[in-house]
Amino acid sequence: MAKVSSSSKSSRRPAPQPRRAQKSATPAAGKSPAGKSPARQSKATAASTNPDRATHGNSTSDAKRYWLVKTEPESFSIDDFDRQPNRTTCWEGVRNYQARNFLRDSMKLGDEVLIYHSNADPPCAVGIAKVAREAYPDHFAWDKKSKYYDEDSTADEPRWFMVDLQLVRKFPRPLPLDELRTLPALSKMELLRRGSRLSVQPVTNEEFAAILAVAEST
Repeated sequence: MAKVSSSSKSSRRPAPQPRRAQKSATPAAGKSPAGKSPARQSKATAASTNPDRATHGNSTSDAKRYWLVKTEPESFSIDDFDRQPNRTTCWEGVRNYQARNFLRDSMKLGDEVLIYHSNADPPCAVGIAKVAREAYPDHFAWDKKSKYYDEDSTADEPRWFMVDLQLVRKFPRPLPLDELRTLPALSKMELLRRGSRLSVQPVTNEEFAAILAVAEST
């Protein structure tokens, strides 16, 4: 799962004491000179990078939002997710600044999240989770034994953040990427954009509803 970091795999822990198999990953982008963390981006600034998707088609920032997170099933599958205590896990290991900003600044309690198996054959959407805890520092970043260790991130000045997700349900069947490409409502979806590798992505209301409709019609 994403436990997909924007660029790695991880071993996974249930929410309170995370332990995670890997998340999908994209290379860490935009590291500032001298290894220093860039200034924290405000919610308004984060939204301005893609204002249409940041509002997810809603007129107010308080409306429920929808997301997609990637995980590699060999590291952390939706079945692994289902076996976590209370079906809840922390989503650690995100090491891409844009994905981190979504986690830290925009994901809110109760937001719904599509779980997507990346690096799978075939890649596919496999279920839905919800945000059970809003962003807090990713302590794996200051654990020297973790593959997510980052010497520039400390407990006093954390660079990376994670949320807790709770599995709501698995789809009756996986929805392969090729099938998602056939849905007109998804024509502008970030997931389907050529070259898109973000492990945490916003999803519009319409996109989420279209995927849910296909899953429920199975």
